[in-house]
Amino acid sequence: MIEFTALGAGRHELRTETVLPLPIDEVFPFFAAAENLERITPPELGFRILTPTPVDVAEGTRIDYRLRLFGVPFSWRTVISDWSPPHAFTDEQESGPYHTWIHTHEFLAVEGGTRMTDRVVFRLPLGPLGGLALPVVKVQLRRIFGYRGRAIRRILLGHPAGA
Repeated sequence: MIEFTALGAGRHELRTETVLPLPIDEVFPFFAAAENLERITPPELGFRILTPTPVDVAEGTRIDYRLRLFGVPFSWRTVISDWSPPHAFTDEQESGPYHTWIHTHEFLAVEGGTRMTDRVVFRLPLGPLGGLALPVVKVQLRRIFGYRGRAIRRILLGHPAGA
């Protein structure tokens, strides 16, 4: 499930949920390891962490990345603005392609496993002109988070790539 909601003032929210049949103490550490981001990002984005690994993730940690979109390379820096293991953490863009990017990862123990929820509040750059790119951005984000969900299942549960 990947949903988009308009929040007003040019802000939008992407929300996705995944239930994994694993305990929270196995799921949270996977997402807390910044190095796993490369494993769950579509390869064509050329995603690379520039910050020396392993990254000691905590509130205030800054992580630098390099990736490309539509063949155009760019840098991205996030800061961990909230660190509440094993239930949540938030990374916010400090510099990068968006005007605003706030990604909250929530983990909740549920019957039979862990529900992981991603909430991304984003705003495109360039004011109303940036809004013209919203349909393309939504398609890309849907594709990226869809890939991410499949990769998580493949890595953590051993499901085939297409499952």
